[in-house]
Amino acid sequence: MGTSLLEGIIESGSYSADKIIVSDIKLDNDKLEGKYQGIKMTTDNKEAVKGVDVVLLAVKPQVMAAVLDNIKNSLANKLLITIAAGLSLASYQKTVPDSCRIIRVMPNTPSLVKEGISAFTASENASKEDLKQVKSLLKGVGEIVEVKEELMDAVTGLSGSGPAYIYMVIEALADGGVLMGLPRELSQKLAAQTVLGAARMVIETGQHPGELKDMVTSPGGTTIRAVEVLEEKGLRGSMIQAVKAAAERSKELNN
Repeated sequence: MGTSLLEGIIESGSYSADKIIVSDIKLDNDKLEGKYQGIKMTTDNKEAVKGVDVVLLAVKPQVMAAVLDNIKNSLANKLLITIAAGLSLASYQKTVPDSCRIIRVMPNTPSLVKEGISAFTASENASKEDLKQVKSLLKGVGEIVEVKEELMDAVTGLSGSGPAYIYMVIEALADGGVLMGLPRELSQKLAAQTVLGAARMVIETGQHPGELKDMVTSPGGTTIRAVEVLEEKGLRGSMIQAVKAAAERSKELNN
């Protein structure tokens, strides 16, 4: 995810490569240097944070406490952006200086192909300029929405974890095609493009998904027979429960 955001930031023109410092204990110097001339790299987080105005933390929640403890003395008067799941603004404020402004972001993996959606929420001391800054940083990887912090766990359960659910749907559709005689490569292409096209119709028409479903389900036809099976097997209920479970796990991570 960090690499996806880095590419989006540079390619959108929010920052040029020579204005960015990347810190990673498993840094692939050759890969980044070859793609982005002028980018600075280090394996020392303290070194990376010195002299910058904006710090973006792309680390797992389980290691966040250790990372923050290492750099906290260098965060005064800086904008801190974090993409870790579950961790509340208050959890960061216990460690960082009072003058540090915090913006919590939940992106998703389609950011890699510039089709992501990122939700963000900000600490009370974040300025309008800070909000403008984070929107500028994220615009290169997809859509951006601002939400109240109490909704961030639900966002995590839906759009943050959601790509995994859809990959499973695509895989299952492709398997169904193979079962009925389609070659694997063709079946996967049909499945993936069908999901992409259906999503685009929801976005561009603004119609309720149920209406669009009804447009496909002719009386006594093939689609309504398939819908009957999906309802019997509990597809919608399973999806709802999956979002709920992921959101609840996000809440647990804050503890």
